[in-house]
Amino acid sequence: MACTVVVGGFFGSEGKGKVLAYLALRNRPSVVARGGVGPNAGHTIVYSGREYKLRQIPSGFTNRDSRLLVGAGVLIDPDVFFREMETTDTRARIGVDNQCALVEPKHIQRELKDPYLSQVVKSSGTGVGPCMEDRVRRVAKLARDHPDLAPYLTDVAGDIHATLDEDKPVLVEGTQGTFLSLYHGTYPHCTVKDVTASSICADVGIGPTKVDDVIVVFKSIVTRSSPAGLLPEELSEEDAQKKGWQERTTVTGRIRRVAPFNLEMAKRAVKLNSATEIALTKLDAAYPGCFGLRSYEKLPHEARQFIENLEAEMKIPITLIGTGPDTFDIIDRASRY
Repeated sequence: MACTVVVGGFFGSEGKGKVLAYLALRNRPSVVARGGVGPNAGHTIVYSGREYKLRQIPSGFTNRDSRLLVGAGVLIDPDVFFREMETTDTRARIGVDNQCALVEPKHIQRELKDPYLSQVVKSSGTGVGPCMEDRVRRVAKLARDHPDLAPYLTDVAGDIHATLDEDKPVLVEGTQGTFLSLYHGTYPHCTVKDVTASSICADVGIGPTKVDDVIVVFKSIVTRSSPAGLLPEELSEEDAQKKGWQERTTVTGRIRRVAPFNLEMAKRAVKLNSATEIALTKLDAAYPGCFGLRSYEKLPHEARQFIENLEAEMKIPITLIGTGPDTFDIIDRASRY
């Protein structure tokens, strides 16, 4: 398929980075473009024995032949961007849209000093809220105003459409998760914009008719990074520890809140994103006997039953199943469909 969009189905932290890193290697896209919010969203990738925690660079950097692009809807913190560019060795193939808004130190300070954002919303402290406020007021500085970014500036929408016009594959990655959407999430405990598939496409400059597949990523358990906001059937920290489900966030280091898989929320996420496929990660958390397995037939019976029940309920295929942290700890069932 020419254009695939990957988004999160719950509250972020679903394992999108792993899925995107794998798809970049499998599909060999000519372009990997990042939409979403900005440096408040972290993707973790374990590849070639190394762990990468990325907040700006596309997770599909794993394919060294792909052009990497950051869409106009993404907020850019230049310090984070340059640091990650060096870490991933992507200087020669990364492009930033001219119209990305810049997160400045003043935005971070405004967020940290704002009692509502810091104490009620429990924001990440990365400055994206005040930066987005300035963008809406049309006073934010843009990437084209930052001299050090000049060598990397491009027209991301134009680059993507030129690639699609040549019938070359494009992979578009989102950030956060469906229920952190400003419009469809758990307001006010949500992010600063919509992060469903439609908005991720708008961030990079493509319309719905250009998209062939939308893959929604669900974790086999539900986690939420923010200490505030709804989380149905939330477990106590003690129970989460007993189950081995406790995790820490990529950006803030907070302990993630946790709950069992929520089918009703998953069904709604499938609809909100017009999903055509599902990627299910962290199966090894719900079913420890699955750790590291890369064959569907080798999964324990109860794990296979869980997957098949989900497919029957959501009525779309689960094509990718994550069973461990490494990029290749994955069961690829795409050929079955």
